[in-house]
Amino acid sequence: QVQLVESGGGLVQAGGSLRLSCAASGRIFRISAMGWYRQTPGKQRELVAVKTSSGSTNFADSVKGRFTISRDNAKNTVFLEMNSLEPEDTAVYYCNARISTFSFEDTYWGQGTQVTVSS
Repeated sequence: QVQLVESGGGLVQAGGSLRLSCAASGRIFRISAMGWYRQTPGKQRELVAVKTSSGSTNFADSVKGRFTISRDNAKNTVFLEMNSLEPEDTAVYYCNARISTFSFEDTYWGQGTQVTVSS
């Protein structure tokens, strides 16, 4: 069984910073990509940032230049450094990972962590 556990959400003023962490655990053979999505009530979940095992990254246009994604492959962990936060960044942030166990490859989600940016 694979689990993704997130931490680091909270309340911050506009212009501030937060750092999210997500650790994968379980019978993991390989992680091909780890990233973050976010969702607000009534809207679809959207990609924020993703980083593959080869190091390539992809960011939503709305966060480019403000957010950074990094991975600690030895610890199966992904981080999202969020700077210059805006009220529009308020959402539940979900960790996402494409993981191969010793049996199959599948996509996994964390439980979500709330990020609230006050104006």
